[in-house]
Amino acid sequence: MGDPKFSRRKYDTPSHPWRAERIKIETELQKRFGLKNKREVWKAQSLIRRFRAQSRDLQARIRAGEKQAEIEAQQLLRRCARLGLLPMEGATLNDVLALNVENVLSRRFQTMVFQKGMAYTPEQARQFITHGHIAIRGRIVTIPGYIVKRDEENDIAFSERSPLASDLHPMRPKPKEAVELEKQKALIEQAVKEAAEKPKEAPKKEPEFKIPKAVKPSLEKLIEKDAVVETAPAELPDIEEEPEQKPDEKKPEKKPRGKKEK
Repeated sequence: MGDPKFSRRKYDTPSHPWRAERIKIETELQKRFGLKNKREVWKAQSLIRRFRAQSRDLQARIRAGEKQAEIEAQQLLRRCARLGLLPMEGATLNDVLALNVENVLSRRFQTMVFQKGMAYTPEQARQFITHGHIAIRGRIVTIPGYIVKRDEENDIAFSERSPLASDLHPMRPKPKEAVELEKQKALIEQAVKEAAEKPKEAPKKEPEFKIPKAVKPSLEKLIEKDAVVETAPAELPDIEEEPEQKPDEKKPEKKPRGKKEK
């Protein structure tokens, strides 16, 4: 049996430690409900697993005609109804098989405090609970994982001995603000999830800029252009024109210098 001072573990760990899909689901649940670690997810899974196993066993015994099985089935349905997992009337054993982990996590004391607008975030709700600020029917409960019963939902309030009991306390949120913050957070998470799941589009290639090829002029045009350049008169400096000489007139002969006349 073991020492009664040390309680046994009430949950089962995963059979394989490294499963990508399981780890992803547990991480999302941990962030959504503000859980401390994944051990709290395993506790909820173990509770659901026990309810399902009991439901399957009772269905087999009822088909065999046991009267005690019918009594135990009603007890199981009433228990699930008290915990808020199933409706009070009209539930069957097949409804027990349809339960999932989120149904249990939504009934935790931490989640109920946040849903009532007594905290801005699930993490703050956990802080208020562990510090002894929240009470159920006037009795302080410091266990965030406590499963709130159906008849205790309306009796959750701030403890009378807590400073948060005053409406003027700055850390006490208003219900409308808490609901709006949760909606904004849900929209952001949904947008991030859609962006992650959306396939990335290949970047569009920009059209390459092609340099237009120069049109080669015909050979005849080039020859004509060169001929025009060669025949064009060059600009010469202005030269003074000498007066024209008549044929009869003779130029005077110049005497040689340096010789004296006798």
